[in-house]
Amino acid sequence: MMSPIGSVASSRKCQGTFTGEITLDLRPGVGIGPFTIGMPICEVFAQVNEQPNVFDMVHLKDYDEDPLKMDVVISFPDHGFHLRFDPQCQRLRLIEVFDIKRLQLRYINKLIGGSSMLATFAVVYEHFGPTFPGIYDEERSLFTIFYLGLSFAFSIPKQYSHFFLNGEVVTELLFEFPDGTTPVIWRVSIYDNSPDNKVGVGSSLNKALVPPLPAGSLYMEKIYAKLGEELWFTIGGQHIPFGSSPQDVWTELGRPCGIHQKQVDQMVIHCASDPQPRSTLCSDYFYNYFSRGLDILFDGKTHKIKKFVLHTNFPGHADFNTYIKCNFVLCNPDAEEPIQESEASKNYITPSTKWEQVKDILGDGGRAAIQTQGSKNNPFGSTFVYGYHNVAFEVMKNNYIATVTLFHT
Repeated sequence: MMSPIGSVASSRKCQGTFTGEITLDLRPGVGIGPFTIGMPICEVFAQVNEQPNVFDMVHLKDYDEDPLKMDVVISFPDHGFHLRFDPQCQRLRLIEVFDIKRLQLRYINKLIGGSSMLATFAVVYEHFGPTFPGIYDEERSLFTIFYLGLSFAFSIPKQYSHFFLNGEVVTELLFEFPDGTTPVIWRVSIYDNSPDNKVGVGSSLNKALVPPLPAGSLYMEKIYAKLGEELWFTIGGQHIPFGSSPQDVWTELGRPCGIHQKQVDQMVIHCASDPQPRSTLCSDYFYNYFSRGLDILFDGKTHKIKKFVLHTNFPGHADFNTYIKCNFVLCNPDAEEPIQESEASKNYITPSTKWEQVKDILGDGGRAAIQTQGSKNNPFGSTFVYGYHNVAFEVMKNNYIATVTLFHT
């Protein structure tokens, strides 16, 4: 299924495009250029795709074996900065400039960094003014100063480290070392200022948190799925059961992002009713709600819902960045009461649930069918589909769920 939300490649290089220094507006506690703290990863890729001549080299980095363990990182090596995303909610939590010579920042009407301007402590002090005493990291020989939603880390030569070990730093020393040199920016960090945290390098990176979503935001809306029955959208309060019509869905969820006819499922060969379909298309059709991480399949004859498909949007899957992550909660068939937060990890299945946990809840799924996403050249590799009563799970090689398909039998 293709979508207008965006596309992503692990590395992209446009020939003949501008690869030199760029200037981005710096907004402490908010972001730089078009990138804003709290922005969903799909919106970031949309911004990148709109400016291919500027952001022409893009690297996507994630921890394949356990994608929830570490940040998802979008790096711009030509421009010396990268974006860190919370792996759970896939929203931007931290911007790091790791090579200030490759990126010029504009704060109000003043410039800092770039290839022609040495980014020293004196320049930072002139542009941003005085602040509270900083923190010295002896292991990394870095001295970091903090402003609201912004920090600057400076590399300190080993021979001058003793000036910083007692916790009292002479300000004059930061303007000029005894040998006449001056501290130069090693790292710039931009992060949300609402928690009033000091975010620098090392372990303090984890203090950078995503800001709260605006009231009423539908991003990552929790959706309860009761097997064989319905979906319940918790923010809007909509209940959409199997058998609903397209008119019902439009009324509850609004216009779909896309509509397309369903291709004949390659798994039909395992069905005794019609193992030899006459064409590659059937009369069934999908409503695609990319911004909700959801597809709804309608029967082409009765025009009633027959399937829901929920997407987890993990990197390493062919559909990554086609859908926003669906924040579903799959209710145990035996559960009679609505889910409570404290019960989620034991009795309910969410996008964070690994396959072994699913089997603990639902039992052994038997042998898997292998799915290649329709192409033997799929760079992401095959996935495995396990079927249960009224539900099927597409599982990646790292044992995380890629999609959940709900149906009613």
